[in-house]
Amino acid sequence: MIIKLDDLSGSEIQKLLREHLEFAALHSPPESIHALDLEGLRRPEISFWSAWENGELLGCGALKELNPEHGEIKSMRTSSAHLRKGVAASVLGHLIAEAKQRGYTRLSLETGSMEAFAPARQLYAKFGFEYCVPFSHYLEDPFSVFMTLELHCDLNQSSRGPSHT
Repeated sequence: MIIKLDDLSGSEIQKLLREHLEFAALHSPPESIHALDLEGLRRPEISFWSAWENGELLGCGALKELNPEHGEIKSMRTSSAHLRKGVAASVLGHLIAEAKQRGYTRLSLETGSMEAFAPARQLYAKFGFEYCVPFSHYLEDPFSVFMTLELHCDLNQSSRGPSHT
């Protein structure tokens, strides 16, 4: 599996992100959907990666810089043809490593509270994320849960700011 920075221009990634938004709309009321569309993911504070194997898109994930010490996981999605094959774990591991390299001390996320989002919550918990109060611009919402992970990294090896190369 190769995980690479993605400019969001490919038809495969655009299709996967449409599926991501459709899933959110199916399982969450409109006011509780925090998934970003293509334009939202193209903001300068967001870096986006896609995972590929043999020319086939497996999944994706993004990292949003909230401030120089705090990042947010966004747009985690695995292609339906590749569920339960370790794609999400690989992408999440990549995002955590990138966050550490940037020198973040905390990485947080929002996901749904409904049963459809249980596999995502289980994955995040497996990586050490713990439930927390809303962060950044989020508010309490019965359809959302918030999770966070304290990061420990060697500051001598960190580089600040989003990596878009």
